[in-house]
Amino acid sequence: MRIDIWSDIACPWCYLGLTRLEAALARFEHGDAVEVLLHSFQLDPTLPESFAGTEAEYLATSKGLDTAMVEQMFTRVSAAAAPDGLKLGFDTLVVANSRRAHRLLQQAKLSDPSGRTTWKLEVALFEAHFSDGRNIGDPSTLVELAVGAGLDADAARQAIDSPARDAEVAADIDAAAQLGIRGVPFFVLADKYGVSGAQPPEAFDQALRQVWDELAASALR
Repeated sequence: MRIDIWSDIACPWCYLGLTRLEAALARFEHGDAVEVLLHSFQLDPTLPESFAGTEAEYLATSKGLDTAMVEQMFTRVSAAAAPDGLKLGFDTLVVANSRRAHRLLQQAKLSDPSGRTTWKLEVALFEAHFSDGRNIGDPSTLVELAVGAGLDADAARQAIDSPARDAEVAADIDAAAQLGIRGVPFFVLADKYGVSGAQPPEAFDQALRQVWDELAASALR
């Protein structure tokens, strides 16, 4: 069974959604037979490479929201993520465009078709961005994270601003648009079942079992 996932490094719900899916796959008796493919998506492709302000100020400015409302949003997602062991530091978060990070993820997909390196790198990027207050638009930071995930340093350095890797990012975003995906995280199971958002853990458990059983039943017909 294959699961395609569209997500953005700048999206806290994506961090939570992938964490919950990973836990569900670890519990799933057929987890070793599930192939996971990560795809790029950008919530705000117009964001400058850097923003001289806090995440709250950026969202208030770009979305036209009241700062108090933004802070309430932070409280809500932090509370949702806490039971899953995630600590989200919105006060120390460095606002940055995620495009370079996505190019790097495309390089990871190219270097390791199994998807394991891509998953490891995406988790490292989420942790760096939301928990460690690091700049995911900074080339040196990106190369360091890539090497830690198992990528070659020179390949990572070249990928960050590579037109070829950028074209692959754009292709993922175009594919999302063709599927009608407007928000992330978005999970597509077995090319036909869509799951939107950071669902509760039991929802992922149920979806994995249901789709697996349906595929098994179809194979017997």
